[in-house]
Amino acid sequence: MASTRLPGTPRLLRALNDRAALELLLNRGPLTRAQLGEMTGLSKVTASQLVERLEQRGLVRRVGEQAGGRGPNAQLYAVTPGSAHVIGVDVGPDRVVAACADITGSIIGRVEQSTKDTDDPVGVVHNAVVQAATDAGTDMSSVRRVVLGTPGLVDPESGEISFAWDLPRWHRGLLDDLRRDLHTPVVFGNDVNMAAVAESSTGAAAGVKDFVLIWAGRGVGLASVIDGRLHQGHTGAAGEIGYLPVAGAEVPRHLGRKASKGGVRGAFQSIAGADAVKAIGKKYGFRGVEAADVVRDAVAAGPAGEPVLDELAARLALGVAATCVVLDPPLVVLAGEVSQAGGPALAARVENEVATITLVNPKVVITGVEAEPVLHGALHTALDAVRDEVFGSTTG
Repeated sequence: MASTRLPGTPRLLRALNDRAALELLLNRGPLTRAQLGEMTGLSKVTASQLVERLEQRGLVRRVGEQAGGRGPNAQLYAVTPGSAHVIGVDVGPDRVVAACADITGSIIGRVEQSTKDTDDPVGVVHNAVVQAATDAGTDMSSVRRVVLGTPGLVDPESGEISFAWDLPRWHRGLLDDLRRDLHTPVVFGNDVNMAAVAESSTGAAAGVKDFVLIWAGRGVGLASVIDGRLHQGHTGAAGEIGYLPVAGAEVPRHLGRKASKGGVRGAFQSIAGADAVKAIGKKYGFRGVEAADVVRDAVAAGPAGEPVLDELAARLALGVAATCVVLDPPLVVLAGEVSQAGGPALAARVENEVATITLVNPKVVITGVEAEPVLHGALHTALDAVRDEVFGSTTG
């Protein structure tokens, strides 16, 4: 009956078709109108109307012709790269790296700045973000979102940084300060969570709905992806595995009060963090400025370096095992400088040790994101949100 039709249904269908076409152009383009029609199941007339609509809105553009067949060559279309931009930022205690990507995901601008000589976090982020946009040949008016990957706890409700012991100048209220300063949406994301986003998008966990990422570098951290979604926890503390109580390490008391003042290390951090890794190496005759250097030298040394890998794997396995007997994921990704230095040899040892001390046997692999995973995760997070905004409003 006509009276039962839902208002706005044609509008909704157009929006769904437009979004499907844009996703196809992003992933498989450039494409002709006929190809879009075939892939979406739309008629030639409807596909042509769709392309014209998207072209009028500046979301697609003609990029060439496809020869073949009778009659004139078919026009090829692609998503307009400059229809929107995003900026991802990797914030560390010593430097800030910002990259600007267009809506296709291509990185077109990048800057790196030291943070050692300033106590103004707003100024540091402002300069990095604006310079990244400038390096990309655009300005902040086209930047739809800025996502910052940062150490510490990010409150899931407010989005604020609530605790970052190695970034003492970062404080509650900083998020609003940055939004006012940049005049664009700004979002914080925990750095290890951002690394997991990158891993899920283009790394070893691509296509995997349930996995955990263990970060072993200067510190240790965890990100959990459950049914394709990051699990942040009630306060954003899900993944602060450095504070996991483990056998063989002193468990600090009243940690919540002490941690807010900085400098307090949890039990797992004390046995698997960078200082502990260097201590393991020293015991077996391997020294380095950074923990990753120690592990890298141990791997290169062959049999002489195996005791370093064995002991490091046994320690990391305590954190991995504690996580896996709760979540039971099929995949564990080892990321961070120390993990990368250890490579497949370290991953195999961790996998064997976890299977030895628990009832679960997840596959353990080394990260597939070789460089700047936090930065790339921030960019992926920003792009997902902005594509929803831009592509989801195509019939507005």
